Amino acid sequence: MSAALVKELRERTGLGLLECKKALAEAGGDVEKAIEELRKSSGMKAAKKAGRTAADGVVATRVAEDGSYGIVLEVNSETDFVARDAGFLAFVDKVAEAAFAGKQTDVAALMAGELESDREGLVQKIGENIGVRRVELITADAGVVGQYVHGNNRIAVLVELKGGDQDLAKDVAMHVAAVNPRVVSPADMPEETIAKEKEIYTAQAAESGKPAEIIEKMIGGRVKKFLAENSLVEQAFVKDPDTTVGKLVASAGAEVVSFVRFEVGEGIEVEKVDFADEVAAQLKG
Repeated sequence: MSAALVKELRERTGLGLLECKKALAEAGGDVEKAIEELRKSSGMKAAKKAGRTAADGVVATRVAEDGSYGIVLEVNSETDFVARDAGFLAFVDKVAEAAFAGKQTDVAALMAGELESDREGLVQKIGENIGVRRVELITADAGVVGQYVHGNNRIAVLVELKGGDQDLAKDVAMHVAAVNPRVVSPADMPEETIAKEKEIYTAQAAESGKPAEIIEKMIGGRVKKFLAENSLVEQAFVKDPDTTVGKLVASAGAEVVSFVRFEVGEGIEVEKVDFADEVAAQLKG
């Protein structure tokens, strides 16, 4: 089993070397599957998120003055150094303006023509691969869209409210950036996600030896807590933990309709190479 995989599992779970090796072997080298099985067997409540990917770049937003619509996009580079380059940032601004003006979310259509020429020229000048990864549009039918971009341009959020104003939407967007909820409300959580959590809680509770009716209540309580912790409107508002986001918005006569959160590099799989194996391979070559 790759030393890099074992190291990652140890760092994310805090468990021992042998236990991690065994779990990885049983999971066929799949770290996420190993974590899921460890949660079932060892009672481990959660694991740390996977390490940051090597994908770099920035995110950007544009919102109409009247809050009627907005776009959020991600443009990737290979290094943080390039992500701070003036030429790269000027390119990002140009792409954002084009996407905003045309309400365009199709990256291929957006980049056809002049923007693609600009991208190719920038790649030749800088010497790194640069690409527009994704663009998303939110349109407010009966309310407003607000935006928030974290200071280092690595996290960007759009929030759509029914009612309310852009200042309120910005506050909610700031909360989404900081806390990263999965869904707007518990009812929006996918059934397969809930089923997986129930499976894990059931396996954990079975180890307790408690009566079936008590176990059922335990599982119900844990699922309810999971939904509250991962649903935007149920979360304690970051700027005032004494109230929830749902109550904050309702007090202004509004409600949260949707949100989009982009974080640079999220979901991009990067090949993990064990340093010792890499050196050995080079020596053999």
